Amino acid sequence: MEIAIVGLGLIGGSLLRALAAAGHSVTGYDADPATRDLAATAGFEVADSVPGAVAGTELVVLAVPLPGLPAVLDELTGYEGLVTDVTSVKSPVRDLAARHGVRRFVGGHPMAGKETSGFAAAEAGLFDGCAWVLTLEPHATGLPDWLTAAALFTRLGARVVPVTAAEHDRAVAEVSHVPHLFAAALALQLEGNPLAGTLAAGSFRDGTRVAATRAELIVAMCGGNAVEAGNALHRLIGELDEMRRRLEADPVRSLTPVVARAGELRCAWPTPPGAAEEMPATVDELLALGRAGGWVTAVAEDGSKVSAMRPETGRNSS
Repeated sequence: MEIAIVGLGLIGGSLLRALAAAGHSVTGYDADPATRDLAATAGFEVADSVPGAVAGTELVVLAVPLPGLPAVLDELTGYEGLVTDVTSVKSPVRDLAARHGVRRFVGGHPMAGKETSGFAAAEAGLFDGCAWVLTLEPHATGLPDWLTAAALFTRLGARVVPVTAAEHDRAVAEVSHVPHLFAAALALQLEGNPLAGTLAAGSFRDGTRVAATRAELIVAMCGGNAVEAGNALHRLIGELDEMRRRLEADPVRSLTPVVARAGELRCAWPTPPGAAEEMPATVDELLALGRAGGWVTAVAEDGSKVSAMRPETGRNSS
């Protein structure tokens, strides 16, 4: 497949490496000349403009932060191929694509990454085993386009999860966006507190790991999903306040059940997959799969069926 990747940071650069290693013809572009030079020096085809990168391609992957998307979409006017993205919030990107007249769009979000960023941190194996959301909007997303993207990314080792943009945004606020803000709040405990810095160990290290992510990326991610992130943050603050009340009242009898339940949920995660299954490749079937926490592992050549897995039943509440 002829593919263009616009934005060559950690995700875009890793995708460039992975797709090229899989035998696709891939052209990259980044607004930063130093990044373009770095990718070209690594042996990849790099264009000096967005139109130059996308010319003659079948698929464009937008791997730029949300604030940079409108300018890039302006340069895709008239593009006839399939467009996807890797942005960590989906409803605003869906709306931007519609406003810019993108004819064929499938929103995407690979749940992969690390604290380091930029093309120098990119690695071809970054997506192996990761959950890769591909949004599927009833009566809006072209199912053949969705299946094309799903086939491509499952071949990179990703677990493709079909959900709507709204469902994605609500879930990632709870398990990705708010955890970044909570990690930042924990890391601020070090401010003017050298004794705490000396005594901090594993629990602090693990709880603050993502606070080392570039602040601009965290703010763009959470700001683009401000409503759902705000709702999730409100719920978390409420749960913490309830823990404080239980701690003050009777920690042994009142707080223990809450902490024990949290431990049970964490020990049961990730839920092991059940048996592999084949299912019809219809919008309703795919969305039901995603809502059950399931994922697609492969797409049949004719697009009529998908191979899928879902969490083993009876384990989430153990």
